Amino acid sequence: MAKEFQVTYDCADPGAQAAFWAQALGYRVEGPSSEEAADSAESAGRAAISDPDGKGPRLYFQKVPEGKTAAKNRLHLDVRSAPGLTGDARMAVLEEECARLEALGAKRLYRLESNEVDEGLIAMTDPEGNEFCLD
Repeated sequence: MAKEFQVTYDCADPGAQAAFWAQALGYRVEGPSSEEAADSAESAGRAAISDPDGKGPRLYFQKVPEGKTAAKNRLHLDVRSAPGLTGDARMAVLEEECARLEALGAKRLYRLESNEVDEGLIAMTDPEGNEFCLD
């Protein structure tokens, strides 16, 4: 039987990361649990977002003291922004989504054109430098 899972991010500002990713993915920011609300200092160190349709995984953000290292992520999200599209139509949709996410604080790294293997993508980082792809 398949298991549910969540993706956990170590970060400096859980609230800001949750707000960015909620906007990026169309998720909703979860409110603190009653236990967390009672301890506001503890709840400031974590945040979570979830798919309002209940289909995608929950994303959990936890505050850690150390910053992101310069090494490439071993795991990253592919944000499926143009499923089923190919060629110029696909890349136009990805460019539009890239611009929207840049306005929210993301940074563009590079654009990979389509080839025999890939349909093309745009690599980006979130506001704290975590890599992800618009796919």
